[in-house]
Amino acid sequence: MNNLSKLKVSLFTRLSAWLFMAITPEYYKFRRIKKRNMHKTPINKNCSKIVFKYSIIDEIKIRHAHDGKIDKPTIILLSPLPQSIYAYSPIWNKLIKKYNVFAYDMPGFGMSEGNQEYMHFKKQGEFLNKFIQYFNITDPHIIGPDIGMAAALHYSIHFPNQIKSLLIGDGPSVNPSINGSLISKLEHSSFWRLIFRIVGSETFVYAAFKLCYINYEPSQDEFDDYVISYKNRIAQTTKWFKYYSEGMSTIDPYLKDIDKPILIFWGDSDMLLLQDNAKKLYDKLKTRKLHIFTNCGHFSYQDKHQEFSELVDNWIQNDYKNIN
Repeated sequence: MNNLSKLKVSLFTRLSAWLFMAITPEYYKFRRIKKRNMHKTPINKNCSKIVFKYSIIDEIKIRHAHDGKIDKPTIILLSPLPQSIYAYSPIWNKLIKKYNVFAYDMPGFGMSEGNQEYMHFKKQGEFLNKFIQYFNITDPHIIGPDIGMAAALHYSIHFPNQIKSLLIGDGPSVNPSINGSLISKLEHSSFWRLIFRIVGSETFVYAAFKLCYINYEPSQDEFDDYVISYKNRIAQTTKWFKYYSEGMSTIDPYLKDIDKPILIFWGDSDMLLLQDNAKKLYDKLKTRKLHIFTNCGHFSYQDKHQEFSELVDNWIQNDYKNIN
């Protein structure tokens, strides 16, 4: 049984998602990979309880979380799309046992407020700077998958900072980006952005799940969090893709100048942003390491969450200090 069939989803959503997959060439390849590998990787169904809080930062309400050891290295987790910081529940307890962990839903994403002006890499980089100042964070390791990757890179490039390292992957950086067909539709076609607006947040999230998970089984609570997060804001959220190329022009030309240790991670079966993006990014950076997760979809921080948490731990404890 397909693990997504366990979720309580409307018939309209299932039909809409099926139609999207039917016209997505990568889906057929992904389905074969998933059939071969499903459940070969242990799946943690006992996800951590994250205590969410809200603060007014940059004059908007931001959902965030903070836990862990305040005398240990600091980590900042940035939210992915179409998810939220709820996506870190499989690794949350492991991280807070060893680190001082902050996480937040980026403005306009997840459960954080934020209007259309935040659908730009530049604005998200500016906000990350404000978040760090608001909580007086020093010497952080920033973990930014997906859309968080753009925010982390923009901040590290354009703001004086005390970043210890960046852990980034599965997101935009190099220009031109090597996209799967679904991302290309959202980037170049106002028609497809309108279609996603019409079908709504449940289809937006569910369709992404069908194209991004090989091993992981999202819980109903997790799914509901994402659906509520993007209810009545798909029109705004998809503007992120409209400004995609423009955003990368604020990052790509400066990649060679970044002097921070960077760990690049990627799923080998990422059908949204293809693995070749990781290799192109690696070639443009100076102090970097590349890790490719095998039998892994776009949401690598969940799809290989056990391996991902070990990767983070090894990086912060040892590897980032030894990158040439």
